[in-house]
Amino acid sequence: MQIIHTVKELREWRKTAGKVAFVPTMGNLHEGHLALVREAKKRADNVVVSIFVNRLQFGQGEDFDKYPRTLQQDAGKLADEGVAVVFTPDEKELYPNVEQRYNVEPPHLQNELCGKFRPGHFRGVATVVGKLFNIVKADVACFGKKDYQQLTIIKGLVEDLNFDIEIVPVDTGRASDGLALSSRNQYLSKTERAEAPRLYRELQKAAEAVRSGSVAYLQIEKEVVRSLSEAGWTVDYVEIRHAQTLEVARAGDTELVILGAARLGNTRLIDNLEVLLS
Repeated sequence: MQIIHTVKELREWRKTAGKVAFVPTMGNLHEGHLALVREAKKRADNVVVSIFVNRLQFGQGEDFDKYPRTLQQDAGKLADEGVAVVFTPDEKELYPNVEQRYNVEPPHLQNELCGKFRPGHFRGVATVVGKLFNIVKADVACFGKKDYQQLTIIKGLVEDLNFDIEIVPVDTGRASDGLALSSRNQYLSKTERAEAPRLYRELQKAAEAVRSGSVAYLQIEKEVVRSLSEAGWTVDYVEIRHAQTLEVARAGDTELVILGAARLGNTRLIDNLEVLLS
């Protein structure tokens, strides 16, 4: 496995790499990331994993400086998975002008759901992903469904800007108790970790109500918020949306996703559950 730090070196490697699958990450890798790598390996001759903590997607007061940098451990895990290249540029390499002068501006969706609570986050995501797509020139890229809004925005980015790359969604990795795997889980106290799976259980209850035929979506959302709040959570949102567009769901929609974000102590957790109606 090669660890590459510069755009020039990666582009030179790419010339003879055959079909390439790409997994962009910010490092501090867990089993969910490795599931993306395994899916990528099925689809290409070589897999490139980027590790770059992207300042542009962190808002004021968020944990950019505290975000764990664990390159040595991450590289060991990726070597064990048979990854061909780890691309780990520094900020000057990826943002040579210090301040990024041209940014990718997603549509209104960037200001809804998680974007309402993290202004500018999805602009930062779209910008860095666009740059990485141009650098890696991969044939395929794998993204996890846990970050469902991010996945939807990336799909739109590829479609609207004509990137020649296939986006492969990968199901959310979960612990045995249902908690979605996330780097943020390590911030949970022992008591909070025991409570954390409640978010997924509440989304499951909401999904069951929808499958039973209820179209009282606002009431279903309110019930999840009430249940979480009574258990000590601070809820950002729980919403039922169209699974493909993330527009607000309407009666008659058959492809739905229930999304939630809430804080447990100081840790913000997100999760979602797709609901397909016949």
